[in-house]
Amino acid sequence: MARAAGEEANAEKGRLRALSTASRELEQRLRLGGGPDRIAKQHAQGKLTARERVAALKDPGSHFLEFGLLVAHDLYEGEAPAAGVITGIIQVNGRECVVVANDATVKAGSWWPETIPKILRAQECAMRCRIPILYLVDSAGVNLPYQGGVFPGQYGAARIFYYNSLMRRYLRIPQIAAVMGQCVAGGAYLPALSDVILMVKGTSFMGLGGPNLVKGATGQTVDGETLGGATMHTEVSGVAHYALEDDQACLAKVRDLVSRLAPPVRLAPHDADRPPGAEPETLYDILPADHRMSYDMHAVLRAVLDGGSLDEFQPNLARELICGDARIEGIPVGVIANARGLIKGRAGEQPRFGGIIYAESAEKVAFFIDRCDREGIPLLFVQDVSGFMVGKEAEHEGIIRAGARWVEAMATATVPKLVLTVNHASGAGYYAMAGQGFDPDFIFSWPTGRMAVMEGEAAVAAVHGAAITAAKVSGRDPSDAVRDSMAEMREDYEHQLDARYAGARGFIDAIVYPEDTRTTLAMALRAAWQNPGPHLGPYVIPPFNVPVARP
Repeated sequence: MARAAGEEANAEKGRLRALSTASRELEQRLRLGGGPDRIAKQHAQGKLTARERVAALKDPGSHFLEFGLLVAHDLYEGEAPAAGVITGIIQVNGRECVVVANDATVKAGSWWPETIPKILRAQECAMRCRIPILYLVDSAGVNLPYQGGVFPGQYGAARIFYYNSLMRRYLRIPQIAAVMGQCVAGGAYLPALSDVILMVKGTSFMGLGGPNLVKGATGQTVDGETLGGATMHTEVSGVAHYALEDDQACLAKVRDLVSRLAPPVRLAPHDADRPPGAEPETLYDILPADHRMSYDMHAVLRAVLDGGSLDEFQPNLARELICGDARIEGIPVGVIANARGLIKGRAGEQPRFGGIIYAESAEKVAFFIDRCDREGIPLLFVQDVSGFMVGKEAEHEGIIRAGARWVEAMATATVPKLVLTVNHASGAGYYAMAGQGFDPDFIFSWPTGRMAVMEGEAAVAAVHGAAITAAKVSGRDPSDAVRDSMAEMREDYEHQLDARYAGARGFIDAIVYPEDTRTTLAMALRAAWQNPGPHLGPYVIPPFNVPVARP
């Protein structure tokens, strides 16, 4: 009996481990890109793969904060792992930089419809954080069968060059482009609009049209090296600035160029040696197997924050919302987290449900956000939120006004905002906790994150409630059609609530694991800290002189 109880207890604590294992297995497959044969082909050409290039470019032993690894993994019958482009933040000579590297093992690095938003997201991170962006170009251009999702539209491929131009002319964000393979057609404007262009002798090509297109359009017969190779572009056209012997030499030159950049305007007070209050491994045993059950959010925070220390703000008021000052690797941060479980009220008051936002908690958080904004303290939202409270009492207390007050404070805060979803991210509570639509600087999720307007059972009740009630009144079970529809809806919701589904659609930047949470958050904070603000929208153009028309 004792053994059975122990096994049941262990099972209840296995959800985070099981989902982490499944996510890691998926990520491992995606990191192979086009597979071993295409990797071998890349090596046979004397070229490193995109992942090998990123690994050689970043500081040895440093963390790679990758964005969008799961994007498009469940589309195109698996033929577009990571949408053919690797994006994220790396350290180069101790400095945070955004990196964008085309993966030539995936359809020659061509652009899928999902490739564009991935590149745009990377550029927006550089613009919002005011950190350098490094392009490792190796792309055959638009994936022609899918050009309708790539070429046109406000957020089509042209947006990449628009962002290039804004960074170069107004934001003064360093852009370094290393052409390490193909770079054809309109894609050639990405390096052309950068500050510096490097090319690799013998393996890189840059041109508005390749030899075959030139032959068809003009009748000219010309080889790739003569048309757009490294020597031609550095010695004849002057389009490129450095011609390097091989990939390793090219990446070493990029590192050298980064080392020459002017130092950042502002550096975070970073101390990587500060330990958390509990070992990150303990986080695997905190979340229950049933996502609806309660757990101790303070225990989660102890394993994430320096020394586990949280100086709580109004700790005995609206205890379903935890607010307080903390540090992560020495970097100050204002924490806003949802408590779970049944929260004991004050004397004479009803208990409250953790994960639900009440009018009082909304007012508390709004004031805390305003205070952090005034003092320049970044905000970390740790999401496990099911939504706002409903009912007569909530409406009489002014939940709509209080919720709007919170949303306005969050939306207009000019300090960096980071999001970590550990469990639920539902309803308008997801919005209030700095949902993606409010442009948080970074948004991460544990494998247990569940993002949807509501949970599956709530959706079933909303859609089929009348039929279920009618069946109960008549003393019958719901019809087979209703039961089948309910089962299908539950299955659909479980699929869409999975963090891997959110990752595939770019709703989050990355799935992070408990043991990597502190490192990931600290790197994101260091990057965001470099822009003193405001952190509004994907970027803010600084004031500049606009010619005034004469009468």
